[in-house]
Amino acid sequence: MAKIIEPQTARLQLRQWREEDRAPFAEMNADSRVMEFFPALLSRAESDAGIDRQIAHIEKYGWGFWAVERFADQRFLGFVGIKHVSDDMPFAPAVEIGWRLAVPCWGKGYATEAAQASLRVGFDRLGLEEIVSFTVPGNFRSRAVMEKLGMTRDAQNFLHPGLAQGHRMQEHVLYRLQKSAKQ
Repeated sequence: MAKIIEPQTARLQLRQWREEDRAPFAEMNADSRVMEFFPALLSRAESDAGIDRQIAHIEKYGWGFWAVERFADQRFLGFVGIKHVSDDMPFAPAVEIGWRLAVPCWGKGYATEAAQASLRVGFDRLGLEEIVSFTVPGNFRSRAVMEKLGMTRDAQNFLHPGLAQGHRMQEHVLYRLQKSAKQ
């Protein structure tokens, strides 16, 4: 098991997942607003399996998609972090940055703040040369975060290999950030 990294910002703790995160995470994953740009809402079992995958990634590497907690009230907000993309992605191997926050946490700068801390881990502590992010073209909120982070959109979109041919969400935009761009 790797030494677990748990970044902090002025307002947020990025940390390993806890049992008490399961219920609020399942609630988020059953919210159609949160899951608007995902193929389906998640059942409690699917949501718990997602947490289990994140825990395993963090235990193996020391970093991943961390649970995000607000210092002011220790409230679970969602997740933000970096993790390896699956081998079937057309740009693999790569490390992606991603986020998913509960609706009451939107518009407060939490995603950008936690993502900046995640980028620092990736570039400064892990020595990564590039970090990517991707979403469906219509997810303008996430794309705005990518652009605030200084990420640049690839000219070519790609078809997500995890979605069936012709699925309405199969087309994705890809953003990249080079370590040299953050210097």
